Parts: sequence; structure tokens; C-alpha cells
Amino acid sequence: MSEHLNRRNFLKKSALISAGIAAGLSFEEQALLAWNQSRQKLEASEGPIKGLPMGKIGNVKITRLIGGGNLINGYAHSRNLIYVSALLRHYFTDEKIIETLQISEENGINTCIMNVQAGTREENTIRMLNKYWKELGGKMQWIAQCDSYEHDLLSIVKKAIDNGAVGAFIQGGCGDKFIQSGRVDLVGKVVSFIKENGLIAGVGGHLLDVPMAVEKEGIDVDFYFKTLNNVGYTCATPEKTIEFMKKLKKPWIAYKVLGAGVTHPRTGFDYAFKNGADFINVGMYDFQIKEDVMIAMRAVSDNSQREHPWRG
Repeated sequence: MSEHLNRRNFLKKSALISAGIAAGLSFEEQALLAWNQSRQKLEASEGPIKGLPMGKIGNVKITRLIGGGNLINGYAHSRNLIYVSALLRHYFTDEKIIETLQISEENGINTCIMNVQAGTREENTIRMLNKYWKELGGKMQWIAQCDSYEHDLLSIVKKAIDNGAVGAFIQGGCGDKFIQSGRVDLVGKVVSFIKENGLIAGVGGHLLDVPMAVEKEGIDVDFYFKTLNNVGYTCATPEKTIEFMKKLKKPWIAYKVLGAGVTHPRTGFDYAFKNGADFINVGMYDFQIKEDVMIAMRAVSDNSQREHPWRG
């Protein structure tokens, strides 16, 4: 028997063994097995990935997969793992942040969502984006996630406007608090200010009450930023979210689609696009980007019903 046939039989047996033992592996071991299998396909492809689909919010053309900023700014939704945020702050040096932006752009991602606050690590956003744009000629667009409070509605929004953001929205926790306290009027003031300054304007929320209240009040947002996953992570009512968002005539950027890392992108991306998300916002390490772009392209293709005109 030839060496080629021996190798082929070995690979077939290995695949069968992997399938047979997967059920007996721990969660982490199953994730590592899935990652190893996907890496084999990834390594077989040479060069950057091309063809990531796009859509539009207002007059801004945006890739359906948007890069997240929590990782770069040292925040990790890591459940009970208390060391992860510190690990991120050590991992994402200036050089690694630039590399991450470059790899994202090389593989077709044209937009990131990042926070910015005065006197905090989020100021890294402005410093690093300016370096990437001015010194390295990068073209990555920035949508700013803005903390707004009843005592200080607009200072963070102004900082985003003054530093090149193409869009801005009220951060999810702030959106929740405004609605829970009955201050949807303040949401309207922030949205109006953003739009008056020529940026696309949105509202974020973990609670479904947020888009429901904004719609009821008739606030003219350009997009919603709403959680979606089926593992119960900051999305307590995914079925109700899917049903409500389906009726809206505004673009929806879904976030927390991987449930803080407990869902593989193949599952999380497919679930989000299949259930109505127009865009997904995902925090990615540099070594995950190429694979995630490939997965997003497949998920969009498999769920390509053009129910909304803003989908590319």
C-alpha cells in the first residue's frame, strides 16, 4: 500500500476518533479540538481573505463583521476569570494594537467600535487610531461607544466627534439606565446631537426595553446596538429580541454574540445572522481575525435573505 493511501487512511481514522471522543471531552478540550480542525483549513489558504460583505448605515458603508474594542482597551467579559483583563492589558502593547488593526483591514474589516473616556485607558483609542491613520495610512473607520450620564450627557460624544468617529452611540449600560429611570428624553437629546454633527447615531442596550422605548418615543436613530446570544449572557430574552427586532426598519448591530467566549464563532455568527442581525460586533485577537472573517462570510452567505435594503 502506498504512503499516500496509508496517510489518507490515517486521516480518516483520526477524524472518526475525534468525532467519537469529542462528547467525552471537557468544554475547553472540545473548543481546542474545533480550533485545531479549523486552523488546518485556515493554513491551507494563502494571503488575506477577500470579499467580506458590507452593508450601509446612513451613508456609511460598513463590513458586516465589525471589530470590537474591549480587548484592545483591556476589558474582558470573562465571567469568573479575574486575571483576564490584566492579561489583555499586557498583551495589547502599542505594537500589537497596530498589528491587530492592520490584520483586520488586510482581511476586509473596515470598521471598529471602541470606547473613549477622559482620563481612562479608553483614551488609548484616540491615541492609537490617530497613530494608525496619520503615521501608517490606515483607513479603519471608528464608531464610538459613548458613556452618557444624566449629569454629563455629551462630553464623551464631543470627544468622539472631535477625533474622527464616523458614528457614535449610547453605551449599552447607559442606555439601560436611561430607560429604567424613565429618561428616554435624554436618549433623544444625545441622538439628536450626534446627528446634528454629521455622524450616524445609535442607541445601545442589553435590555430589550431600550429599543422598545426608543421606537415608542419615535426617536430617529440610525441604528441599534443590542445584545444577542442563546446562552443567557446579557441577553435574557433572545426569542423576544429576535421577534421585536425583525419588525424594525433600522439596522441592527448585534453584540455579545459569543456570550463572552463560551460560543464558537461558527455557532454564534450563524445564530446572529440567521435571526436578523445586520452586523455583528466581535472582539478579536490578532490570530483570530482571519478565521473569524472566513466564518462570517459563510454565515452571511448561508443567511443571505435580503429583507432589508441596507444589507449588502
